[in-house]
Amino acid sequence: MTISLSQRVQRVSLSANAAAKQRTNDLKKAGVDILDLTTGEPDFDTPEHIKQAAYEAIARGETKYTPTPGIRALREAVQRKLQQENRLEFGIDNLMIANGAKQVIFNAFAATLNDGDEVIVPVPYWPTFPDSVRFNGGTPVFVECHLEQGYKLSPAQLAASITPRTRWLVLNHPGNPSGAVYSAQELQVLADVLRAHPQVLVMLDDLYEHILFDGREHRNLLNVAGDFQARSLLVGGVSKTYAMTGWRIGFGAGPKELITAMTVVQSQISSGASSVSQAAALAAYTGGLDFLVPQVAAYQQRRDDITGILSAVDGLELLQPQGGFFVFCRCAGLIGRYRPGGAKIENEADVMDYLLENGVSGVGGSAYGLSPYFRLSIATDNATVIEAGRRIAAACGRLSPVF
Repeated sequence: MTISLSQRVQRVSLSANAAAKQRTNDLKKAGVDILDLTTGEPDFDTPEHIKQAAYEAIARGETKYTPTPGIRALREAVQRKLQQENRLEFGIDNLMIANGAKQVIFNAFAATLNDGDEVIVPVPYWPTFPDSVRFNGGTPVFVECHLEQGYKLSPAQLAASITPRTRWLVLNHPGNPSGAVYSAQELQVLADVLRAHPQVLVMLDDLYEHILFDGREHRNLLNVAGDFQARSLLVGGVSKTYAMTGWRIGFGAGPKELITAMTVVQSQISSGASSVSQAAALAAYTGGLDFLVPQVAAYQQRRDDITGILSAVDGLELLQPQGGFFVFCRCAGLIGRYRPGGAKIENEADVMDYLLENGVSGVGGSAYGLSPYFRLSIATDNATVIEAGRRIAAACGRLSPVF
């Protein structure tokens, strides 16, 4: 029997990150020596006080259904976090808790998009953005932001991309996979363009807000253009800052009408997020960030180590990421070269296969809308990051321009 699948599900695909991770795991299980730089998941453990809060919540019997928008204590903690860390004021009814930032994004598009509505997605992008748009009947409008422009959307590109069908602009910074961070001035000029188009909502994905390098401080669009709070959704969560990827807690902060509609969507998909995870997130948002200082220092050291190695490799081009925990490399210079044995590198997929054969697993840039590039995660120990860089450099050095 053949099951007929919906057109909606056929518009999207399995996460390329997940596919690369699964392929890597299969090879490792088979005994192949592979250094895994595929997944954006902190290698640090969830801080002990957060885990303890979860144990205590279970012991108190806090294992029942939760309100769909999230328990009030956690929303109040997010409210204080936004006041103290982001200098933003949101009412309690302007906040909702979801099963990870992915669900916040899905809820927002489900609540606002009609068939054919357009969402501007700067490239490179996190794959969830366009696929969530497609699943909800919208059309992603891709704007390529290459290495030469720091992987950042320019005001001219933004202005040229807006049409009467434009419903959202997505801004993710620090960026995944690029590591790009917008300056206050860069955000201000984008706001200047958007003011002429009041129908366009803005999604601000700040998930990597605390993973910043070289003394940078996070600023988002609302810090430089407060009038946009009435038309923006701020997306955050505990997964990256607090090494809580598996706890699945994200939040959305935005206009009350939007948050109410997103809550309706969530009520019919999953209801409220896990009670135990919310107790842990409450401890995260009330326990301070002192633990993060050595972690960010470790990420920065890894960044310095691997970019120092790869920037000297003939055939690779990269920018030193300003935040997050990814390095995004352009590998166009490797296309057309020959492997030992004579096989020609024809495209990005061949580059990724060749690196895998040489013991390093990453994710091809086509997963993020740009090719030929690849993404490497530095959310793993420093020795692994350095060895991966060395393996890549050695492998590239064995390629020949002629056969």
